[in-house]
Amino acid sequence: MPVERLLPSEEGRALIGLVRDIAAKELRPRADAAEVAAVSVPACPRDVFAVLGRAGLLSLPYPEEFGGGAQPYETYLQVIEEIGAAWMSVAVGTSVHALTCYPTAAYGTRGQQEALLPGMLSGETLGAYCLSEPLAGSDIASMTTRAERDGEDYVINGTKSWISHAGHADFYATFARTSDDGGKGLSCFVVPADADGLSFGTPEKKMGLHCDPVSEVLFEDVRVPASRRMGAEGQGMAIALAALDSGRLGIAAAATGLAQAALDLAASYAVDRRQFGRPVASNQGLAFLIADLAAAIGSARASYLYAARLRDAGRPFSKEAAIAKLIATDAAMRVTTEAVQVLGGAGYTADFPAERYFREAKVTQIFEGTNQIQRLVIGRHVLGR
Repeated sequence: MPVERLLPSEEGRALIGLVRDIAAKELRPRADAAEVAAVSVPACPRDVFAVLGRAGLLSLPYPEEFGGGAQPYETYLQVIEEIGAAWMSVAVGTSVHALTCYPTAAYGTRGQQEALLPGMLSGETLGAYCLSEPLAGSDIASMTTRAERDGEDYVINGTKSWISHAGHADFYATFARTSDDGGKGLSCFVVPADADGLSFGTPEKKMGLHCDPVSEVLFEDVRVPASRRMGAEGQGMAIALAALDSGRLGIAAAATGLAQAALDLAASYAVDRRQFGRPVASNQGLAFLIADLAAAIGSARASYLYAARLRDAGRPFSKEAAIAKLIATDAAMRVTTEAVQVLGGAGYTADFPAERYFREAKVTQIFEGTNQIQRLVIGRHVLGR
């Protein structure tokens, strides 16, 4: 059942109609088979991203003058939710791409924006966000990848891990250490995919999101012009944290879409499935469960939309982004788990997408900051510490 949405503009309503049409024609029909095929042969559906790019859906929250859609986050996130309900790997990839454009859009000079953003926002390119390392996940300040200044260039050495689109992206928003001053010693660079010395590890074997290939990104004497450093030296931590606030909202919206898809499947099955001469949906216990799941999804949607509206208004939203990510991803895990239960034995088979939804939901509680980290962020804001 389509979600009843309240959009801030007629253009936003048209965008939702467009993405629903693309989801029905290009995403849902392919998702199951593509995810199965990618288990043995990891693949990134670049042709699908090309479709989204031509429709202008890969650049929605960025300025129109550089090729973006100039849409408020309130609209952009609802687009992400619609994509998440159709194909979660693509929703995550779309959110990651928006995340990779953020350092240039928010911290780049006018010259850097004019040089780089049109390509990033063209819909023809895809970005990757290189922050995590094998021994530096939530503890960003402990990263060891280094960027040493050499004349008009920086030379980058190190390893990034758990990178979506690794080996498939056209550019890599990369965070590296430019001094030994802890969190104040990090800087941000936009590294082109064809840079000498850039290579990639074997794709990780994951329990879900198989069409979101993830692997290590290896930097071996990768030379990057200083003109591709975003912001000042030492500003990387601030850039990373600001980007993650927005990225968490993208994951919250995608997780909400995934949960909605699982609920729709469970409700439809409960209405159609008959036991003891009547639909199983007529059992009050099941009806109450479905109601609770719908309430959880409604709460998740409300939380990410509230954070988005704060962002659109130029107000602080870090705490609210963490709350939205926490609520939405926990809801996705709960709803997908219960969806499998509602379908019973059928839910445990690949004949229905419930088991795929279940597997895809788990990682949403982990990436863009684990939900334990979200609680830390929220607690610090509330307690003023």
